[in-house]
Amino acid sequence: MKTLALLAVLALAACGKADRHAGYDASRDAAADIKSALVQARSSRRRVLIEAGGNWCSWCKIMDRYFEDHAELAALRDKNYVTVRVSVESGGPVPAALKAYPAPTGFPHIYILDENGSLIQSQNTAELESGQSYDYEKFSFFLNAFAPPKS
Repeated sequence: MKTLALLAVLALAACGKADRHAGYDASRDAAADIKSALVQARSSRRRVLIEAGGNWCSWCKIMDRYFEDHAELAALRDKNYVTVRVSVESGGPVPAALKAYPAPTGFPHIYILDENGSLIQSQNTAELESGQSYDYEKFSFFLNAFAPPKS
């Protein structure tokens, strides 16, 4: 039984990584994705990092490239967080799955949830920028500041 549970967690992890790199998919059920991420976060002792954005968003693409170019930062993120992408239409309303959280002031916007789904942080990613990219020190500090406690 434990083997089946482990296989399910590994399958969810692989699915999450594939989804994260596939861009933002407006056809996905954001509420179901967040719920699945919470299950995975509880079983792996991580938190949930929600990226709200869209394929239309230039800064979302810059953030993707930044993580690709900084593998150690991506590893820090993946070690401590289950990442969920929630598609927001350009100029459109925020999806219902995000209505309980503070409204984003720009995109991408990051929400950090604990393993029970409680909001820990709502982050305007403009605060993590430097010039036409992101600042490694700021992003690293952010990811470490909201990571789950070490056990």
